[in-house]
Amino acid sequence: MNKKQKIDKQVIIYQTKSGALELRKDIGNETMWATQAQIAQLFDVTPQNITLHLNNIFKDRELNIQATCKESLQVQIEGKRRIERSIKFYNLDAIIAVGYRINSVMGTNFRIWATKTLREHITKGYTINRSRVAQNYGNFMRAVSDVKALLPAGSNVSNESILELIGLFSDTWLSLDAYDKERLATKGATKRSVKLTVDKIVEAIKLLKVSFAEKGEDTNIFATERERGNLAGIVGNVMQVLSGGEVYPTLEEKAAHLFYFMVKDHPFVDGNKRIGAYVFVWFLRQAGILDISRITPSALTALTLLVAESDPRYKEKMIQLVLTLLVKNKKK
Repeated sequence: MNKKQKIDKQVIIYQTKSGALELRKDIGNETMWATQAQIAQLFDVTPQNITLHLNNIFKDRELNIQATCKESLQVQIEGKRRIERSIKFYNLDAIIAVGYRINSVMGTNFRIWATKTLREHITKGYTINRSRVAQNYGNFMRAVSDVKALLPAGSNVSNESILELIGLFSDTWLSLDAYDKERLATKGATKRSVKLTVDKIVEAIKLLKVSFAEKGEDTNIFATERERGNLAGIVGNVMQVLSGGEVYPTLEEKAAHLFYFMVKDHPFVDGNKRIGAYVFVWFLRQAGILDISRITPSALTALTLLVAESDPRYKEKMIQLVLTLLVKNKKK
């Protein structure tokens, strides 16, 4: 929408012709909130115009008012009087719906931007915030190079997956060209006893196999061990104890190594990536450290592909990247 955007911890600030416009952001619900007056300023029309469009949107049942509107009590001091007013805020869905109905130059610009963005997402499977990339082009290209540096030539990891990984590690990403071990996590944060056995993993994989069978997506060789004892060897490595104690003493370290070994060591004839990702999430859930807001299905798919396609020489880097992600989530 050709607006300069600045983000802090509470608000999203859009610089309009008439001045700065502050909108509340709600990261937990992946939205933002604006009053009728702010939406009017955003699209350069009157508040009455916005009221008319919102009424029609709710009347046509395009949106549900309870799901897209909330009231907030605002307190102002006018002279010696304390004035309390209930103000309605509308979320991003409502703002977008108004943008498609508004008759103004800004409304037209919004529809051009939205249509272009939607077309890009449909044809490419992903979208890029070009203004933010332009502002941080050097960091963005280093992040792309960091992912590619972990992959051998001719890797099958798509651009979509690379972008998903950059988003996943956006707050912890480091340049691997100037790799500094002191800045990547080498230890976990949660020291709690957990029992991981081959039998438990086998039972979990059986449930996965049943779900695939119901969808007609399994094969006769899915989850069949390549060699007897492969799975037991992985569990033994993850849970091994030496004279000084457990080799991987924290839950995050166990999870990161289990994920890498399950995907990279190819213990099964078929389904190693799917099983590895499933067991990784299963273990995180069992251990009580699964963060579904970060480890989404698309992010997990991209991370699994990165591990599967990564150069074996970068085993420690890969495990430390996964560990960094898990520790970062724990701190949040």
